[in-house]
Amino acid sequence: MIRITNITRGTVVCRRARIARSFWHRLRGLMFRRELAPEDGLLLVPEWSIHTFFMRFPIDVIFLSRSDVVLATHEQVRPNRLGPTCRGAHKVLELPAGAVRRSQTEEGDQLEIAVA
Repeated sequence: MIRITNITRGTVVCRRARIARSFWHRLRGLMFRRELAPEDGLLLVPEWSIHTFFMRFPIDVIFLSRSDVVLATHEQVRPNRLGPTCRGAHKVLELPAGAVRRSQTEEGDQLEIAVA
């Protein structure tokens, strides 16, 4: 498990994230899950786009550079959609809806990804 902190804002983005590195783990992502706990997340590496097909709940999405700088955020991405994408992104963090707002994360913020 990893912990993700917004060091620009001094906030916690995600306390318990899993990493999906293989093609199949990234493709499956959060499909078929009933929910994502408020402290949980999924970090897709490498990745620059997502889909929400076969998901049952909205999510917040953060696109990150190789150096963990926030390139874009998307809030309340609804299930069964294609996208969003972010050219130049190297990682995508999928979070429970409301996590971006709670952590005050914005484009340009520096995140820290650490083993918990």
